[in-house]
Amino acid sequence: MHYLEWVERAHNGEKMTKEQWDVEYVVMKIMDLVMKYELKYHEDIIIPTDEKQIKNTFLAAKELLADIGLYYISDGKRFLVKMEEIEEALINAKTELVMGEGKDAVTLFTRKPEDTSYPLVWAGNPGCPTPEELFKPTVMSWAKEDVVDLITCGSLTTIDGYKVVNNEASELLAVRRELDLLREATREVGREGMGMLAAESAVSEVGDLAAIGPTRLRPCDSHLTVMSNELAIDRDNMVRAASNIDYGMRNAGLTCSMVGGFGGDPAGSAVLMLASMMANNLICRADYHLCHPIDIRHVSTSTRGCMYVHSMACQAFATYAPQIIFCDVYPKSGALTKELLYEVAANAVTATVSGGHLEGVGAADGLVPHGTGLEVRLLGEVGRAVVDNKLTREQANTLVLKLLAKYEHVFTMEEGNPGKPFNEAYNIDTIEPVDEWLMMYEHIKKDLNDLGLVL
Repeated sequence: MHYLEWVERAHNGEKMTKEQWDVEYVVMKIMDLVMKYELKYHEDIIIPTDEKQIKNTFLAAKELLADIGLYYISDGKRFLVKMEEIEEALINAKTELVMGEGKDAVTLFTRKPEDTSYPLVWAGNPGCPTPEELFKPTVMSWAKEDVVDLITCGSLTTIDGYKVVNNEASELLAVRRELDLLREATREVGREGMGMLAAESAVSEVGDLAAIGPTRLRPCDSHLTVMSNELAIDRDNMVRAASNIDYGMRNAGLTCSMVGGFGGDPAGSAVLMLASMMANNLICRADYHLCHPIDIRHVSTSTRGCMYVHSMACQAFATYAPQIIFCDVYPKSGALTKELLYEVAANAVTATVSGGHLEGVGAADGLVPHGTGLEVRLLGEVGRAVVDNKLTREQANTLVLKLLAKYEHVFTMEEGNPGKPFNEAYNIDTIEPVDEWLMMYEHIKKDLNDLGLVL
């Protein structure tokens, strides 16, 4: 189908308010499907193994999308999607994709539960507001790590001392500066050809279109195309998708379904996540997926419910319609806290054993630049250890419950657990972790070994 057919369909949809869409269509249909398919969530089952529940979650997601369609935010209209279109897009989804170029090129691929292949690591904190002086050193701290395969980044909040403003000249210049700094950082660590997910400073069409060019985002790179909450799309993301398709660049399909929101508990939220990823195949022409559940109370992907949604999405697609899926890792805690490292480990175990790849780390909920290369190192090491130790889903679930006991208290802390900024956790000249942070990392690695995960 020509992409403009989707644009026409969105413009010619049924007029309704967003509240009407959310309540009368999303909430009511999810409630019906959860009951119809007998979908249940148990808080001690982070990594499900009930094959009937996995299958029924997948079937419910297809039914949801085919029955209610999608909502076009920019015109306030509901438009429909046919079941055969959903199924065709699932069949035609990419199962391999080359990112980057030269010696740094990497092939993305599908994984399955308890897979024997190592998960790829896409390092960075997409969208995290970052001052210009910390941007390049932070990227270098990720890019220099051996476990890292691809690179992404935060968004610039200032450029040459000026505040970046949406849809203004400053946004255009911030996007181009971001990409220039990314190129400098990867070149200086000897990995200039790394595939990128970038132009994170773009929040409007101005920034999206400013990102394209052979010295900026190459066809072997990617840019986010985003499904909004829930099962909704706007004009900016349709323009972005169309631009990427025409240019030949990869579309990174981002889906951020809320856990505890319109989908209800994690069982219903997982249906929403799967349906949104199916929609992303169609309306955003996703070349690969970024699965990013957001806890409505705690934000972090480290909650029980979010990790359940990660696991269910990876397992359901792997079994019934393989897709390339990266699980976003956005812990509540920040650098120089032991909880950050435990949260990273729990996310890595869950995603890896469920059949996903790893993207992150968006430390401190990705709200402040308190992320470093060291927790990304642990992310990759834990992912590989899950494979090397041949963890089953049941064993992984037991381990994650033990890790939750070590960090779950952060969700009751009034100010969260943001830790320290990059320049306090790393020597900004040598791009190496300070002794305190390195010692904490070594301690947590030993603890993981004591828990049975040999690193």
